[in-house]
Amino acid sequence: MTVVAVFVWLSADTGHRSPAPVNAPTPGEVERAEPRSANERVVSDEVRRQALARARVWPGSRQPLQKESFRAATIDEISCRFLVTQLGGTTPKFDCVLESGETLRVKYGNVSEIPSEAAATRLVRALGLASDTITLVTRLRCHGCPAEPFPTMKAVGAVHAGSLFAHAVDYGKYRDFDWVAVERKYDGQPIETATQEGWDFNELDQVDESRGGAPRAHVDALRLLAAFLAHWDNKSANQRLVCVSRQWPAGTPCPEPLLVLQDLGASFGPRKVDLNGWSKIGVWGDRATCRLTMRGLPYDGATFPDVRVGEAGRQLFVKRIRQISEAQAAELFAGARFDQKRGLFSDVHPVDDWVRAFSRRVAMISDGPPCPAL
Repeated sequence: MTVVAVFVWLSADTGHRSPAPVNAPTPGEVERAEPRSANERVVSDEVRRQALARARVWPGSRQPLQKESFRAATIDEISCRFLVTQLGGTTPKFDCVLESGETLRVKYGNVSEIPSEAAATRLVRALGLASDTITLVTRLRCHGCPAEPFPTMKAVGAVHAGSLFAHAVDYGKYRDFDWVAVERKYDGQPIETATQEGWDFNELDQVDESRGGAPRAHVDALRLLAAFLAHWDNKSANQRLVCVSRQWPAGTPCPEPLLVLQDLGASFGPRKVDLNGWSKIGVWGDRATCRLTMRGLPYDGATFPDVRVGEAGRQLFVKRIRQISEAQAAELFAGARFDQKRGLFSDVHPVDDWVRAFSRRVAMISDGPPCPAL
């Protein structure tokens, strides 16, 4: 199939005609978004190693638990302009530009990753860790969107024709998407090398308190949270190392590096929003030595190695998670629509069942003797 034929096939959808023309993204917007992961400042391996050693992990551990609503933020309607970008992964998604110029990542369709990421991200932020913000939108109106944005962009990317396709997008037409998740990135400059994006869980041992990094208790509490959520899709692209300092002169070390949990869609599983699986899967490889494991999860836990955690980290995690009441846990799961049908094969359970599973997993970590000294 020629490039021209691809464009004819992908652009065949008519959509709905907008009452007034909508401006296309500027050439600069398209250029910045291809690829989305491109970083204006690529650092050396040594600069990244230094940043990882000095990174904070649990910046909100000394702050009170967030007491506002535990529901995932929801708004009724958003209108935006389709942005031609390179997309990875398997979850249906696309990028869209608001009138303000802000670019949003939109996940759509009847997929379990949307409620999973909405709930997990809200929980992580409430506990005081850094993560992106996920907002559920009842209806998103996308001007210029093809009928299936994700496979369209995959096909366009396969023939390396994003710039050419961008000129064929008709912004005078729109398409509506119901119950989508809109992602806003945590505010911080990514610290990335030419070959390394984000961070792996097996790199956490490099965080060094003696060099200004997070204490071991914070690192262990982060590990416990990942095991609690069953966050098995933890490849480096799903975490970010960022510089949160407003002033970071080029060629200098980041003054304030921070570890961020970016993509938590593969949580509450193994199968993403899988109550039976989440209820049965443990967190400990060996409770007596406080050794965590994810080997029973997909990819054998990916980058999460079997690791022992200390008592201080266990106590920190338990202190924070126990502040969440059953009513707040119910609000968390209901707000993320865990009790709603998500396609033909989704296994839907009442919110109360999820709350009980939540409490049981808390008990897995809180109950039992203190962890042995490391």
